[in-house]
Amino acid sequence: MSKFYMPTLREDPADAEIESHKLLLRGGMIRRSASGIYTYLPMGYRVVRKIENVVRKEMDNFGAQEILMSALQPREIWDMSGRWETFGPEMFKLRDRNDREFCLGPTAEEYFTDLVKGELKSYKQLPLNIYQIQHKYRDEKRPRFGINRSREFIMKDAYTFDTNEENLEKAYENMWKSYEVIFNRLELDYKVVAGDSGAMGGNNSHEFIALSETGEGVIFYSEGSEFAATDEKAPVYYEINEEDVAEEELSKEFTPNCKTIEDVSKFTGVEESHCAKAVDLMVQGEPVVVIIPGDRELNMAKLVGFLKVPEHEIEMMTDIDIEERLNSVAGFTGPTSDIPEDVRILIDERVTKMKNLVIGANEKDYHYKNANFKRDFDGEVVKDLLMIREGDIDPETKKPLKSARGIEVGNIFQLGQKYSKAIDAKFLDENGKEQYFYMGSYGIGITRTVTAIIEQNHDENGIIWPLIVAPYHVIISVLNTKDEIQMELGTKLYEELRMKGVEVILDDRKERAGVKFNDRDLIGIPLRITVGKRAGENIVEYSTRREMENKDITSEEAIEEVMKEISKSLKCLDSFYR
Repeated sequence: MSKFYMPTLREDPADAEIESHKLLLRGGMIRRSASGIYTYLPMGYRVVRKIENVVRKEMDNFGAQEILMSALQPREIWDMSGRWETFGPEMFKLRDRNDREFCLGPTAEEYFTDLVKGELKSYKQLPLNIYQIQHKYRDEKRPRFGINRSREFIMKDAYTFDTNEENLEKAYENMWKSYEVIFNRLELDYKVVAGDSGAMGGNNSHEFIALSETGEGVIFYSEGSEFAATDEKAPVYYEINEEDVAEEELSKEFTPNCKTIEDVSKFTGVEESHCAKAVDLMVQGEPVVVIIPGDRELNMAKLVGFLKVPEHEIEMMTDIDIEERLNSVAGFTGPTSDIPEDVRILIDERVTKMKNLVIGANEKDYHYKNANFKRDFDGEVVKDLLMIREGDIDPETKKPLKSARGIEVGNIFQLGQKYSKAIDAKFLDENGKEQYFYMGSYGIGITRTVTAIIEQNHDENGIIWPLIVAPYHVIISVLNTKDEIQMELGTKLYEELRMKGVEVILDDRKERAGVKFNDRDLIGIPLRITVGKRAGENIVEYSTRREMENKDITSEEAIEEVMKEISKSLKCLDSFYR
C-alpha cells in the first residue's frame, strides 16, 4: 500500500448525496472530473472489472458471444429508426472534420441491427446472442447520486436475433435466467418487476431492481400474487361504484382564488377525488388537456406511451398558452365546450365513472359543480393515466400493494421487429422468403451495480464488499513497519497468499495503527490479518470486515481461514487474473 494510489479522505465530500457516492470518494476509488463524469482509480476500477467478470462469465455460459463496438455511432442508422430526432437532448451529438454527424452511443439497438444486416442471411444462422461491455453516454439534465446517474457509464448490452416470436420468448426467458444467476452471484437483494419500455420500444420489458432506500426508482409489489411493477408501469386499480348515484343539477360556483385542487375542495366541500384535475400541456406544439381525479398524479410514462411521442416534446403550458390556446385561465381549466374544438382532451377512465364532479369553468374564479361525463363534458377516454400510490390494491388479491425503493441494475426488452424493420434487416426463412428478425435487448448497468452493492453493504465505518467483487480478498496490516519481525511475518504471509492465487494487499505504510484500521474499514476488504506485537510468537489477529470479531491464531491458521472463505465464496468463479 506504500506504493498504491489510493487517496482516501477523512470527511464526507460536500457534494456527495448518497452513501455509495460518499464512500467511493472517501475510499479513493473514484474522482469527479466534471458534472456526471468520473475517473475510476485503481481500487474502484478493480471492483468494476470484477463485476464485468461475473457478467461476462454468465453471459458466455448462457450462450452469448462478446464483441466490442465503437462508442461513436453514425447518424445514418439513427435516422433510419427515427430516433436521431426523437431520442432527445440526452444524446451527445458531434461532427467530424468532414462535417459527418455522429453520436456518442446512449444505447445500441440500431448499431447491433446494422451490424448483422446482410451478414445473417439464413434462418440456419439463427438464433444469435451477441453482447458488449462498453461505455455509454447520456447528457443527463441533472446528474446526481455519483456514478448512479452520470453522463458516462459502463454498461453490458446484449441483443438476440430470432426467427419468430416464439423463439424470441425463449431467448428472453434465457436471458432472464442469466440475470438471476448474475445478481445472485453478486449477492444483491433485488426484485424483478414489469417495466416501461420507454424510448426502447417493444412489447414487453422487465427491470431488475436492487432494493435500496436511496434508490431513485419506486416499485410496487404484492406478497399474495406475482404482481410487481415500477411505479411508471404499474396499472392503477380501484373500484368506483356510483352507477346508482343520481346526477344532480349542474351549477356554476364562484370560487375566488381557488387555483389548486386543495383550495377547490375546501371551498366547495367536495372531496379532492371528485374535483377533476386539469393538466394543461403542449405536445409537439399542440395543446392537450388531460383530466384526472383531483387526488391523483399524472403518470407521464403512461401518457407518453398513449400519445407515442417522446417525453421531451411534452411541456407544461404557460399562462399565456392557456389564455390563447384554450380560451381559459390558469388554475380554472375544465373539459367544457368553452375549450376550442381543435384541442385534444384526454380523460382518465376513472373520471368518467364518477358522478357530480367539480370541474374548471374556464373563467377566472369559477368552477362547475355536479358535472357529469357526457352530459356536461366529453373527451377521449384513456384507460389509465395515473401514478400508482400507497394504498392502491392488487387486482388479483384485492389486498393493498407494498412499495419499495430501488436502483435499476438490469433491464430486458422484447423489441420484436421494431428495429429490424427500421434498419431493413432481413433473413431468408426455410421457404426462401425474406423475414425481419425478432429482436430482444438486455442491459446491465455495470457501474450502477457498484453503487447498488455499496448501498446494500456498508456501515458507519465504510464499505463491506462481498468477496466476489472486493478489490482484494485480503488485507494484511503490519502495525509497526520498523519492527523487522512484524515486517518479516507480514511479508511472508503476503507472498504465501499470492502464491496460492489470493488477491492480497499489504499495508506497509509508515502510519499509525488507527489510520490503518480506519482505512481498511473504509475500503471494505472482506478478510483481514493484523500483524502486531505477537509476531515473534507467530500469532496474528484474524477478522472479517462484516463481523469485525478479532481472534488470535497462528499465521498458518490464518492462511487456512482465508482459503476456506475464498473456497466457499468463489468456488464457481474463475480467477480474476485469467
